[in-house]
Amino acid sequence: MKRSTVRCAGLAGTLALALTVSGCAGSGSGSGKASITFWGWAPGYADAVKAFNRSHPDISVDYQSVQPGAKGGYQKMLNAVKAGNAPCLAQVGYETIPSFATQGALENVAEYASPDEDDYVDAAWKSVTLAGNVYGAPVDTGPMALFYNKKVFDSLGLEPPATWAEYRTAAKKIHASDPKRYISSPYMDYDYAGLAWQAGAKWFGTAHDSWQTTMDSAANKKVADYWQSLTDDGLVSGAPMYDQAWYTGLGNGDIATVVGAVWQAGTIKGGVKKASGDWAVAPMPQWKEGEKRVGNSGGSATAVLKGCDDPEAAWEFAHWMSTDKKAFGGLVDKAALYPAATGLLDLPQLKADPYFGGQNIYEVFADASPHVDPDWTWGPLMTKTSTDLNDGLGKAWVGKGSIAGALRTAQGKTRTEMKKQGLSVSD
Repeated sequence: MKRSTVRCAGLAGTLALALTVSGCAGSGSGSGKASITFWGWAPGYADAVKAFNRSHPDISVDYQSVQPGAKGGYQKMLNAVKAGNAPCLAQVGYETIPSFATQGALENVAEYASPDEDDYVDAAWKSVTLAGNVYGAPVDTGPMALFYNKKVFDSLGLEPPATWAEYRTAAKKIHASDPKRYISSPYMDYDYAGLAWQAGAKWFGTAHDSWQTTMDSAANKKVADYWQSLTDDGLVSGAPMYDQAWYTGLGNGDIATVVGAVWQAGTIKGGVKKASGDWAVAPMPQWKEGEKRVGNSGGSATAVLKGCDDPEAAWEFAHWMSTDKKAFGGLVDKAALYPAATGLLDLPQLKADPYFGGQNIYEVFADASPHVDPDWTWGPLMTKTSTDLNDGLGKAWVGKGSIAGALRTAQGKTRTEMKKQGLSVSD
């Protein structure tokens, strides 16, 4: 392989202030062996790198494990960019891409990446793209569906609800059968975002070189009021997700559903082993009968950090890891990742699972994946936004305030901080 020399070029259409364009990436060698460093934490990444190095003699990738992003990995990356000694590649969640872009921590690799756009589902590609700039290769996604306790549903003569109205009806019947039984449990930050995402209830957008904030829109109020009414009627469990009480409820049938992303399969299997055979998966309930709208929760990219000496080689590896069947099969086995690449939705690892009664639940997610609305933009300060939102949601789910109020408050605090940081914010 012969890599072209990288040139520094102006980038039109970049959001002023909000999206800082990275500096010139330097020159690739044009010939010889490229050396790329990659920071990440997902199980299986190290094995993928070894396989790449064996099959690509022109590029050497050095994988270095770091703490997960929220536990220090992201700050380590930003510090390295500021110090001028960052790796070429880093594992970055989709929700954090705009924040890194705002801080000028990413390289635009559209020159090399754009020809591969069709290899990825639309929503994933949109998640690594801002103002026409491409900042990395999508790795995995989190299309959502309805995990439901089939044993409980069958005992009550219930079918998986196809609409949110039917979901409410099921909630009432489940709770009436036993006062300790509930339809669902509180949703926080990115799990809640997936519910809004499905309904087209956007949180952020961009227009005329400014950020827009729409967490208090009519669409968001519709979603918030729906879940608020279920809470007010005592149909939602008080057990916080991922607490032991939540796992206990999933195991004994007291919490009958989880509206969640594909990776929740691993969470339920690992945390509720005694319920093997009780659970199944159905499509996400719809706001309008017959629709196929789907939300997303989770997913990450292999992002190219500012200062990468050979972004072309960096993209070649990043794209390979996301699209190579054998390599990604290992990521499914080791990290339960669900591919963002359209050509990998039928991997042999995505097969029928005895835990879910022999159902091939991945067929549900393969059908759902193309229907994730690609028109969703994460904000530039998602760490703060999610922290403030969780503070409000945590109170709302237990009757102290409202879900709609939590969204309004989080939006107000986010807007204040955006302006404080000099970002252009539309009124």
